[in-house]
Amino acid sequence: MAETVTPSTPPLLASLDPLLREWLPRQRWFAGKGSPVTGFATVAETELLPSDSRLGLHHLLVRAEQPPAPAEASDCYQLLVGTREALPPRLAPALIGHLTEGPLAGRTVYDALYDPRPAELLLEALRTRARIGGLSFERAPGAEIRDGLVARLLTAEQSNSSVVYGDTFILKLLRRVVPGVNPDLEIPLALAREGCARVPAPTGWLRAELPGQPDASYVLAVLQPFVRGATDGWELALRELAKGEDFAAHARALGRATAEVHTALARALPTVTLGHGRLESTAAAMTERLTAAAQAVPALRPYEDGLRSAYEALTALAAEGRTWTAQRVHGDLHLGQCLRSPSGEWSLIDFEGEPARPLAERRMPQPPVRDIAGMLRSFDYAAHSVAPAARSWARMCRAAYCSGYAEITGTDPRTDPVLLRAYETDKAVYEVVYEARHRPDWLAVPLSAVRRLATSDPT
Repeated sequence: MAETVTPSTPPLLASLDPLLREWLPRQRWFAGKGSPVTGFATVAETELLPSDSRLGLHHLLVRAEQPPAPAEASDCYQLLVGTREALPPRLAPALIGHLTEGPLAGRTVYDALYDPRPAELLLEALRTRARIGGLSFERAPGAEIRDGLVARLLTAEQSNSSVVYGDTFILKLLRRVVPGVNPDLEIPLALAREGCARVPAPTGWLRAELPGQPDASYVLAVLQPFVRGATDGWELALRELAKGEDFAAHARALGRATAEVHTALARALPTVTLGHGRLESTAAAMTERLTAAAQAVPALRPYEDGLRSAYEALTALAAEGRTWTAQRVHGDLHLGQCLRSPSGEWSLIDFEGEPARPLAERRMPQPPVRDIAGMLRSFDYAAHSVAPAARSWARMCRAAYCSGYAEITGTDPRTDPVLLRAYETDKAVYEVVYEARHRPDWLAVPLSAVRRLATSDPT
């Protein structure tokens, strides 16, 4: 197994280029939709199985160039590319295309995560702590990974890809990657050291170290125990709504679980005090996002002044000397990021944060209310999945969740209404832009919240 890294376009990527330009933008985890891909640049290429064998396997880190962004600022994607003479019918959804030139001319290339054998090779490399070129397969001290586990790809992911191994482990393979400390590994490791059982402890992980770039380390994948038989919170909420069942008990338990994670994170990682200057800059950033959103989505403009008052109220409190504590948080918490086991225990997953935001921002301490606001918005989304919208159901869930949170921390988030309103408003504004661009049929959901938040008086 050998590695090749060159500043020019290597033969393999050159031959893949026209196929990837068509295939990559169609993937749900591709972040650059709406702008054409004009070329690719290799960050690293590692041969995992020889190209001249029946099944070839290449691990690629490639930059997808999309003007007007400069090439060096383009997004980097992780690809696991398999090659065969022909694909069996079961792998038809994985097809990338057929190569007509280059070192693999005549071969068929495909997304190898769909194929159990290449996926199982990744687990074996983690089990044996393999090092292949610049790829380091690492296993947590004391963790055991038995061989012979059958791999299957989960197809419901959006921003990344996940493979389950025999209902024992789940490997989350990050698709859009950046160098640095990734919170999706950093935070679960910190929580494991604290003994927090609400987050599955990492069993292993994959890193890439680039030759000649000692500071350019990429976290590429994280292996964790698979919560067998678990239901994610979004699916559970929709199911209970459809049956007309009360979700308050679930919401209360989820509030307790969130609080347990927050308190463990406050012990495990540094906290900071947010004073006037930091809060003023936070409110200013929220205001800038609101202004840009109103320009992009005309339906938001009638509420702009009312929404801005949420940020002005926060700035006024900070000017009076009010301070808040900030800590590491989940960063993108919603019902879909929570798993309920058959025994009724809740777990929180996916600590990557909002992938579109810079890594440094995702690792900054934040008020815990940011996560709480995200969950409250998620209850609202679930309530709008039925017709007519179950607004009383959402209110009941919000109250139960905040009460459950208070049972652990001793503080109900609703007793700090100015801060809660500011963060919930910021989240709703983000949702308006997202839905307008990607799911116009859902735009009414955040706009309903916008109307409420623009006219509410938290005092």
